[in-house]
Amino acid sequence: MFSIHVDTAQSWRGGQNQVLLTVLGLRKRGYRAGLVAHPRGDLFRQASEQVPGLDLFPVAARSDIDLFAAWQFSQLLRRSKPDLIHAHDARAVAIASIGRFIAGRTLTPPLVVSRRVDFSIGQNVFSRWKYQQALHFLCASSAIQNILVSDGIPDNQTSVVYEGISLERIEHAPPLDLHKEFRLPQGAPVVGNIAALAPHKGQKYLVDAAALVVRAMPEVRFLIIGSGELEGALTRQIRELNLGKHVVLTGFRADVLSVLKSLDIFAMSSVTEGLGTSILDAMAAGRAVVGTRAGGIPEAVLDGETGLLVPTKDENSLADALLTLLRNPSKRHAFGSAGQERAYALFSAERMVDETAATYHAQVDTNSEADNELSRKPH
Repeated sequence: MFSIHVDTAQSWRGGQNQVLLTVLGLRKRGYRAGLVAHPRGDLFRQASEQVPGLDLFPVAARSDIDLFAAWQFSQLLRRSKPDLIHAHDARAVAIASIGRFIAGRTLTPPLVVSRRVDFSIGQNVFSRWKYQQALHFLCASSAIQNILVSDGIPDNQTSVVYEGISLERIEHAPPLDLHKEFRLPQGAPVVGNIAALAPHKGQKYLVDAAALVVRAMPEVRFLIIGSGELEGALTRQIRELNLGKHVVLTGFRADVLSVLKSLDIFAMSSVTEGLGTSILDAMAAGRAVVGTRAGGIPEAVLDGETGLLVPTKDENSLADALLTLLRNPSKRHAFGSAGQERAYALFSAERMVDETAATYHAQVDTNSEADNELSRKPH
């Protein structure tokens, strides 16, 4: 089976890592997989470096209704004739849908869509049309599946395939001396957050919670790892709360798994979250997690077993949960061990790719039956 994967983002976030893991995993299993990505994007660069011989196609989509990008995609369909298209973000769904329309009915392989965000699909005319072109939706969590069904997507056109993580990469990542790297006081407990600095990740609430934690335990330090639009606002908030010595914005780190393995607690303060691959990484690394009840997070973190969950936008509850684990190392370690076992059982990239491939086969078979039925009808 030959699948074409479409992702339009220029930045590197969890979704782009999922695309690359999927393509790598499919190729490892003997499938042919091509990738359409932004030529100046991080996914295009990493794919070209890590996957020799990959069918890699540069398409720079500037908007959902980019007719030139859609035409480029239609020509790709004509040349390559894939068995299936897999769109990995909302703009990719648009470009793939328009491209299939331009290519014509004889060159319209089934469209599978990954949905990794826990909010409703758009309800304008174009948004409804583009999602109607999808034969099936792969939902990163049951929370996302429920939202799609409530939006009118038939239940039998959705399935839950939890995101996957590279357990091998986590195992081989060397721990990092955080205190030396970031000039933290020796012995200081370290709480870490890994996410894009964006409003839906809720770091402003984590910084507010940090102020409360530091008031009770002045020795605690916080690392917020990532880059994004909120860097300036968070820098000002840290300064206004006099947390300059306690909260460090590290920016983007290529060695993020090494940082993760060296934390005492992983904190996720999201307001919305499809599932959260950094949470899965933290669990696989044996870190106890304090997270919010946003989206699919409760499907990853079992409250009271692998971590603690708190309401969204609630710095007081977040601070209380962090202090509970900071003051109880034995509970912290027990949560970390239980989380690691859960991550290995449920959230490996291998399991994700196997379930994705099985969905492909089911959808291609369904599409073939539908085409055969159509061809038998009198014209």
